[in-house]
Amino acid sequence: MSDKTLISISSALLLASAYIFVSTAPAQAASGCALNLDSADMMKFSVTEISVPKTCKDFTINLKHIGKMPKNIMGHNLVISKEADQAGVIEDGNKAGIAGDYVKAKDARVVAYTKIIGGGEAASTKFAVAKLNTTDKFTFYCSFPGHAFGMKGAVKLV
Repeated sequence: MSDKTLISISSALLLASAYIFVSTAPAQAASGCALNLDSADMMKFSVTEISVPKTCKDFTINLKHIGKMPKNIMGHNLVISKEADQAGVIEDGNKAGIAGDYVKAKDARVVAYTKIIGGGEAASTKFAVAKLNTTDKFTFYCSFPGHAFGMKGAVKLV
């Protein structure tokens, strides 16, 4: 192999390694007490862990659907609850339907959630950090039917 080929291969491997590291690293607050998070038509969030600083009074999550499909076909939201409550929140959310953003109205188990969004749309949610604790395990997920299997992650108070 020529030196140019080896340099090209090395550069490609370095870029791929950097991408894997960045895409699998826990999400940190973008501006201390806020986070920008993407979702796509491939039913994945851009992160699998959200770290919420204990020093924040409130925490904001800005969700953007970077895909193209409409919300009635490939809609996404973001719901935060205790891990133990996830199945019940999803079950009750299915009954609420898309008109209720797949979240039961005034569900006390839900720490925060965004509305359902389609391709090119965005939504935000803000919650009091005091709703989290280090005793329970918290999770985030998309409650659109069938999506939580692949669209989920841990929420950690740090």
